[in-house]
Amino acid sequence: MIQVLYFEGCPNHEPAVALTRSVLAELGLDTEIEEIAVETAEDAVRHRFLGSPTVRVDGQDIEPGARDRTEFSLCCRVYEGGGVPPESLLLAALGVGRQP
Repeated sequence: MIQVLYFEGCPNHEPAVALTRSVLAELGLDTEIEEIAVETAEDAVRHRFLGSPTVRVDGQDIEPGARDRTEFSLCCRVYEGGGVPPESLLLAALGVGRQP
């Protein structure tokens, strides 16, 4: 299962979901995408929310270096200089590598 955690009004929420759907379709995977709205600071802590959008595959953040972080809050998330995670992180989390 893939989870996309976000806060209402996040401009990168829908693009992150669209990217996830596109990657799954390209790979021919019928994996469920669960969208989780994080509404309060308490929700952020409970969900271990690192910012919007946060994408997880089988409960693990797609960004390996972020998995030990503990700064949970209602904030925007930045991935390699952008607000939408790069496709390469999602592919790696799904166990798929691109061959050059």
